[in-house]
Amino acid sequence: MMREQKTMVLTGASRGIGHATVKRFSREGWRVLTCSRQAFDARCPWPRGEEDHIQLDLADPAMTIAAIETIKERIDGKLHALVNNAGISPKGPNGERLNTIDTDLRTWGQVFHVNFFAPVVLARGLQAELRAGKGSIVNVTSIAGSRVHPFAGAAYATSKAALAALTREMAHDFGPLGVRVNAIAPGEVETSILSPGTDKIVEQLPLRRLGQPKEVADAIWFLCSDQSSYISGTEIEINGAQHV
Repeated sequence: MMREQKTMVLTGASRGIGHATVKRFSREGWRVLTCSRQAFDARCPWPRGEEDHIQLDLADPAMTIAAIETIKERIDGKLHALVNNAGISPKGPNGERLNTIDTDLRTWGQVFHVNFFAPVVLARGLQAELRAGKGSIVNVTSIAGSRVHPFAGAAYATSKAALAALTREMAHDFGPLGVRVNAIAPGEVETSILSPGTDKIVEQLPLRRLGQPKEVADAIWFLCSDQSSYISGTEIEINGAQHV
């Protein structure tokens, strides 16, 4: 008997952690529907990439809600994983950190739409499909959600803290549907989002190195696999002991 192909929806797929996650799940035979602001890049090496890509600006609530119908049309009534990885962290005109005093209210709104509201809108909109697939939701938070970070701005940090609390609430609400909800909180991972000066942080890390996107993708894989079948409502820190 042929094994059912599992399906995942992943936001923020075009680079870094998202890119590594698509590769990890594709290698395991999953079908991955990717959502990002960018159009599909032909250099992405996974199967069916273009036809399984949805160009979507998560800062636009109406567009996010409309995308749910598009996703439903493309999946066969079952969703096995939703990974909310998209995140934005705006900087000032000279690349400086935006704090609580400097951040424009529109910027707060935009950051919260992408980093916080989109995950709950997508999860709620796809709940029937997640229930049918006994799915797993993974929210990507951040080390900045639990401590002031030298580069991550206030809107980004507070949106990630809110997403961690949302993970707990969703685990409570989605559990009776047979759907698990967890978060991962990466620290300094080697992607294009890193700011100049990160090398100074790395010198202080107990493991003395940056994390790799693949290491984060492996944790996401664990939380979406049967190996974590009784884990729900938790946040796994992936930071080389930066938090100790």
